[in-house]
Amino acid sequence: MTIKFQYNRTSLHNLNKQLNIRLRALPTLKNKEAALRLEVKKAKDKSDDLDQQLKIKIHEQEISAGLWNEFLPELIGIENVSVSSRKIAGVSIPVMDEIIFKEKDFSLFSKPDWIPAGISFVKELARIVTEREFYTRKMALLDKSRKKTTQKVNLYEKVQIPGYEDAIRKIKRFLEDEENLSKSAQKIVKKRQQKQKATAG
Repeated sequence: MTIKFQYNRTSLHNLNKQLNIRLRALPTLKNKEAALRLEVKKAKDKSDDLDQQLKIKIHEQEISAGLWNEFLPELIGIENVSVSSRKIAGVSIPVMDEIIFKEKDFSLFSKPDWIPAGISFVKELARIVTEREFYTRKMALLDKSRKKTTQKVNLYEKVQIPGYEDAIRKIKRFLEDEENLSKSAQKIVKKRQQKQKATAG
């Protein structure tokens, strides 16, 4: 990225202003990046944990897999998943508040006695799967924001800040040289005038 500037005090003032904005923003961006990195890890760990819970639950039921042929899937269903959102390091993230199930009435006398436990098991599976989906989405959203923040940190740290500092150095050097030349020119003029006065007198 080339920083456009002119060799004058106005340009120097503007570049200093831009540099200070970036220098002030950099620690905040770095903190945001660290916070997002931590949250991504937490979300991934939680997603992995729920994945493990799901495997354990399914494994527990392998013994009684044959019984599930008698289970009627229409007895239970998800009616709604209530969702809110909260901000993590400035990023809006969906949060699962509650799963609302819809249960169909059935006769305990005409169905096997394990059906209520089966309904509870299906509810638990649905909770784990839905929660895991939320954590996977949360992880993806946070990671996307983390990558953007990392790019901005790198842009500021490796490109813009050194670019502004270099441009400021160049302008200062130019202005100093100009000032020195001006002083030298004034001295020459002064000496010439003194010489002329001396020869005239």
